Amino acid sequence: MFGLYQRQKNIMSKATLDTEFKQQFGIYDLSEFLNVVSLVDQPRLKFEPDYVVVGDSTGISRAKYFFSDPSVLTSPSKDIVMPEPEVSFTLTNQTLSKIKRAASVLGHTEVSISVIDNVLSLSVVDTNNSTSNAFSVDVDGEYKDSNFNFIVNIDNLRLIPGDYKVNISSKLISHFVNQQSQLEYWIALEKTSFYGE
Repeated sequence: MFGLYQRQKNIMSKATLDTEFKQQFGIYDLSEFLNVVSLVDQPRLKFEPDYVVVGDSTGISRAKYFFSDPSVLTSPSKDIVMPEPEVSFTLTNQTLSKIKRAASVLGHTEVSISVIDNVLSLSVVDTNNSTSNAFSVDVDGEYKDSNFNFIVNIDNLRLIPGDYKVNISSKLISHFVNQQSQLEYWIALEKTSFYGE
């Protein structure tokens, strides 16, 4: 098993892989590395002292990806303990794709998670303009109090494709757990979020 962590200003992720790596290496931008791996079909990794060659099974396509010095990377000293969530729902890959597409079409950068007409909804919005166009998708979920509006920046939803169980705490932290693999994300909410006010 291999644990992999990434820390940005507001995102932490952890993946446990059933793969043994023969050397330690640092990845500065996990999203970029995973996108590089996705450039080729059936990726094969060949490790060199300072980089990895990501190639396809035919040997026609390949990418060279340089490692970062592990000493310059930040890794957690202990596991994150998620606070008790006030909101829980399932975010399917299809719903996430719709949200990202709507954000691109509307030019908005935020997703509002709130209750609309007694239903939990994810809305692509411009929180600075109450008369801007919006797109909403209802999701099955649970919430303790209907008086909340949790805001997530769209750029923070660059997740590996899949269905996720999402828990959100009023402490302005969310936990996304991939239902198909051992992959988790902890994503900070925007400071404009509120709960129970």
